[in-house]
Amino acid sequence: MKKFGIIGPGAVGTAITFALTQSNLDVTLFGRSNATVYFQEYNQDVQHSFPVQSLEDAHEKVDILFIAVKATQLDALIPYLHHILHANSVIILTQNGYGQLEKIDHPHKFHAVVYISGQKEDNVVTHFRDWTLRLPVHAQTLDIKSLTENSLLNIECLEDYDQHVWYKLIVNLGINTVTALTRQPARVLKHDQIHALCYNLLVEGNRVAKAEGIYFDDDFEESIMKIYEGYPDDMGTSMYYDIISERPLETAFIQGYIYKISQKHNLTTPYIDSTYAVLSTY
Repeated sequence: MKKFGIIGPGAVGTAITFALTQSNLDVTLFGRSNATVYFQEYNQDVQHSFPVQSLEDAHEKVDILFIAVKATQLDALIPYLHHILHANSVIILTQNGYGQLEKIDHPHKFHAVVYISGQKEDNVVTHFRDWTLRLPVHAQTLDIKSLTENSLLNIECLEDYDQHVWYKLIVNLGINTVTALTRQPARVLKHDQIHALCYNLLVEGNRVAKAEGIYFDDDFEESIMKIYEGYPDDMGTSMYYDIISERPLETAFIQGYIYKISQKHNLTTPYIDSTYAVLSTY
């Protein structure tokens, strides 16, 4: 049986752990130190506990490793990866933003487009919605899809992977930006001016994607705003929870990545430019 490892007992990492263990797969959850984390579904009281093993002390090799820490935390854990990887291990990076994969010196690595929403308070993770990881088509990603097909985790291997990367980048650009700037969860979109700001960010993000040769349907912005409307009012985003908790933001890997591409193409993107400038000060 293949051995799975997950680094990061946060919302995404714990959700992946839960999804895989429900199918009796061999899973180890790693973190900064030995601990216990609890998982529950939104609006449900049933909790599931999972032991967390210290990554620094770990030495058992895993075949498939999901790295589910914030992009701002990746540099700190890279020195410990050789403890748990062998030459044929496959790494799946499950982080917001893009551009971090090149930091990892390992031959078998992929960056997933993540659709798993949740939050962590103290040692309790609440899962809001979705179980999907989208990956490029490759023999190794197809193998992982096959290994996990009977679990809650939904792995999709897509020929148009690059388009999905940009779609998620722009989804994050809108909702992450406005929730972080206002320090309010999804209900903030009920304010007309914030709703308009979010929409204009999507318009500019779409313009940047087109410059990179990525094209979406004509109702692209409206369809994403419709998705946001389906979020629970009290649902936050990763950047919202980070700013509330005074943790480093992933600005450089979401807004910053899109900003740099817009600058490369000499685009006029005033909403992206100004909100990125403000978020970069945190």
